[in-house]
Amino acid sequence: MPCTEIAIVGGGLAGSTAAAMLGRAGVSAVVIDPHRVYPPDFRAEKILDSQVPLLHNTGLADAVLSAATPDEEVWVARFGRLVERMRHSQYNILYDTLVNALRAEIPPHTDFICAKVVSIIPSADSQRLVLSNGTEISARLVILANGLNTGLRHSLGMKSAVLSKCHSISIGFDVEPVGRAGFDFRALTYHSEQPASRIAYLTLFLIRSTMRANLFLYRDLHDPWLRQFREAPAETLFAALPGLRSLTGSVEVPDGVKIRPVDLYGTENYRQAGIVLVGDAFATSCPAAGTGLNKVFTDVERLCHVYIPQWLSTPGMGEHKIAAFYEDPVKIACDEESLARAYFTRSLSIDAGFAWRTRRMTRYVARRGISSLRRAREQWSSRRLAVVGPKSVAR
Repeated sequence: MPCTEIAIVGGGLAGSTAAAMLGRAGVSAVVIDPHRVYPPDFRAEKILDSQVPLLHNTGLADAVLSAATPDEEVWVARFGRLVERMRHSQYNILYDTLVNALRAEIPPHTDFICAKVVSIIPSADSQRLVLSNGTEISARLVILANGLNTGLRHSLGMKSAVLSKCHSISIGFDVEPVGRAGFDFRALTYHSEQPASRIAYLTLFLIRSTMRANLFLYRDLHDPWLRQFREAPAETLFAALPGLRSLTGSVEVPDGVKIRPVDLYGTENYRQAGIVLVGDAFATSCPAAGTGLNKVFTDVERLCHVYIPQWLSTPGMGEHKIAAFYEDPVKIACDEESLARAYFTRSLSIDAGFAWRTRRMTRYVARRGISSLRRAREQWSSRRLAVVGPKSVAR
């Protein structure tokens, strides 16, 4: 039976990041995933500036960011009006490109097995994995990074606790301008015009030369509106966001749309010897809140930099060791913020109560004020530069 220190089940974002980090650190590890090359998948498609430091903590930022399309300015619209041209760094990248860029950083000495894990027999010392190709592997620690696939977790007595069924729905599609060579912006975030639309926001951004759209909303999965959107996406979008056309002009959707519902859930009975959960395998996040990458990079960085080196330095892999990771204050804070932002973003988008209406209007007024102040400063600087010259300004 082949033996390894770490068996990573799942080669998505969390699993590939962990494999690259552990491989670079010289830790014996094997990745088990059914796809040698990660296939197209509609998940996170942007890395925000606030997430870049987390990516740098993994040591893999250069490889990922070089494969992404950078943006330095994002137009922001609220209540149907452009309120700000915000200086904001973000990196746009399709999810499969992101994962495959991380996989390219996994050292050759880290084995990759194209298979599925059929079962895991855990213990306080070593874990036995049975694969779909008949192979059996022994590992000191199993990292479960298989996302939304619950079968293995359920077989181990871990149960999914649903916190919010179909909490949000994400829709991804490409858009092209009609009768124009391109758009006036590189990136646009268009917030819902009214709570009745049940839309949080639409975000448009370039990936290479393609304008990509992500729409986040709150509806039942069987809502006829979703069928209507699938059949006539541009018309349905403009009907829901009437002011959008003034910024984008007429558009067409050249290909189909991908619709992904998201349940918010956590995992129960996860404290077990020899097995640790990361990313969506531990708890999901809401894409509209934009915290998914925060959770993955925080989980994997804390696990690979802090806990695995400690665990491997002493015999055994008992439950008391594994518990330290789940009790990590940085991880706990990240998980709590992710859940809180999921509920906050939903209420801010669709709650019709007075308090939430006031919050929406306050944000609108604040962003317009900040934008006006910024433009005034830029105009003042330009006039001063024209009068006294660049050398005098520098002095």
